[in-house]
Amino acid sequence: MPTGQMPNNGKQNDTKTLIRFMLIALVVTSVLNIFLASASTRTVTQIKYSDFTNMLEEGKVGYVEIDDDRLIITEVDDSNSTEVNLYKGAKRYYTGRIDDPSLKENLDKMGVEYDTPVDTSSPILEFITTWILPILLIYGVFSLFMRSYSKKMGGGPMAFGKNNAKIFAQKETGVTFADVAGQEEAKESLTEIVDFLHNSDKYIKVGAKLPKGALLVGPPGTGKTLLAKAVAGEANVPFYSLSGSDFVEMFVGVGASRVRDLFKQAVENAPCIVFIDEIDAIGKSRDNQVGSNDEREQTLNQLLSEMDGFDASKGVVILGATNRPEVLDKALLRPGRFDRRVIVDKPDLKGREQILAVHIKDVKLDTDVDLHHVALATSGGVGADLANIVNEAALRAVRLGRTTVNQSDFMEAVEVIIAGKEKKDRIMNEKERKIVAYHEVGHALATAMQKHSQPVQKITIVPRTMGSLGYTMQMPEEERFLMTKEELLDQITTLVAGRAAEEVIFNTATTGASNDIERATAMARSMVTQYGMSNRFGMMGLESIQNKYLDGRSVATCSETTSTVVDEEVFKILNAAHKRAVEFLKDNEEALHRIALFLLEKETITGEEFMEILNNK
Repeated sequence: MPTGQMPNNGKQNDTKTLIRFMLIALVVTSVLNIFLASASTRTVTQIKYSDFTNMLEEGKVGYVEIDDDRLIITEVDDSNSTEVNLYKGAKRYYTGRIDDPSLKENLDKMGVEYDTPVDTSSPILEFITTWILPILLIYGVFSLFMRSYSKKMGGGPMAFGKNNAKIFAQKETGVTFADVAGQEEAKESLTEIVDFLHNSDKYIKVGAKLPKGALLVGPPGTGKTLLAKAVAGEANVPFYSLSGSDFVEMFVGVGASRVRDLFKQAVENAPCIVFIDEIDAIGKSRDNQVGSNDEREQTLNQLLSEMDGFDASKGVVILGATNRPEVLDKALLRPGRFDRRVIVDKPDLKGREQILAVHIKDVKLDTDVDLHHVALATSGGVGADLANIVNEAALRAVRLGRTTVNQSDFMEAVEVIIAGKEKKDRIMNEKERKIVAYHEVGHALATAMQKHSQPVQKITIVPRTMGSLGYTMQMPEEERFLMTKEELLDQITTLVAGRAAEEVIFNTATTGASNDIERATAMARSMVTQYGMSNRFGMMGLESIQNKYLDGRSVATCSETTSTVVDEEVFKILNAAHKRAVEFLKDNEEALHRIALFLLEKETITGEEFMEILNNK
């Protein structure tokens, strides 16, 4: 089938649903009839005809119902009454009817009442009561269940295919571009869409068309949803907000029906903005591999068809958001559907300052607060991280009984996000404290002895809830976007210097360096496989990055033989860095002891205190 086209499956899906329901209803009704028939004969015991004649001779029979194929016998009850309506507790039996001419004569002789029931029931009435009424009852219960389900899902009775989009107007979102900071390029791309919705005439005169869709791409927490709400707030048009998972249900065709309903509503309320968050839930590439989801593919086909079918001049704009653009179907990304890709990346230093300024609007600050310093300490943080840091700082100020938030609150909040809260109930023995102290001072000394390292901000041996027994915090002096080979080697040397200090002072190795080794190995491997900094391979790329905006997982693009050589190159880099760290520490062993003893006494020292002790020989 050509890309972007699909048949109208609405009637087919309704027919399938009706057939499923009829089959279920027939099965349930059959089981119900069998159960009722079984229950009606459960109290009647089968006996032999000879047993019946013996009971008759012994006077134990009170009443006999003569059917065409059997006799139903009611035993005389304790009152020995011959009144049929008094046989309340009597036992009942049945036996096959035998052609016995003397049967009625024997019954009269023994004074037993008998009768042949007349079948006054209508076949039509019986069919209605045994089949039609149960099916209607099942349908009623089914309808009540689906009505309850549909209400939970945002639709009316039996609204399988109704979309459950939440509609926001400007007053409800309460968000404009003034509330979005650190994403100036993204705002610029979206401002043009807002202006088109407001002043479409000037664009139409030139012959420009409104982009049908814009895809917001970036890591989690960078503000993609916030940007979409800001577009609605600025444009002052209806805003339909959904998640990609809202389209995916267990019934095939429901998602496609919801897409049709959504676009129908959007066109009726044009101009408007439709925002589909996590669009990769329905927009994954149609690879036809094992495990592919037919419902998701039908929904995607319908979305492609609808985006081709509506008139952009009416002012319907589709905004999508995803963390995984690489998995999206190529047909979804082509011009004419999502015409514009808006990158919402992690903010730079200036952007982080602006984001912090937005989040502190309602926070009472002390005069010593320096947002530039906080922004420097949060390199790599996104908007959600910075909002969390501001909130943690405010909570700490309240916890300490203050009415304003100061700089120490912000810096402690940064540490809480990075390493967790101080774990006051974890008490290390004296030997472990000494090992941790020398380990952390080893990191700090290696940093101070190298030219391309970031200065030390803080050294502590207070355990944290995220598992660290201590850490050395470094603070960049400026925002950097490129790293040289020398800077990377210095970083690796700093990371392995903690283990080197353990070996130099205690002549042993501990598990405390596990995270340092992991980070150093990853950095060295990237130098060899991605950055072209290996003498052996030169500028040959040996790994590629997948899920760039999520975990950034590396995938090898070389043979197993080459991977073995890569491991050898990584080992050489780490081994050389380790030797450098050992040399630094042995050359400055006296300073290492002096700073470690001071750290053991104070538990936490600042970067200024560290440099002062180091320089005062």
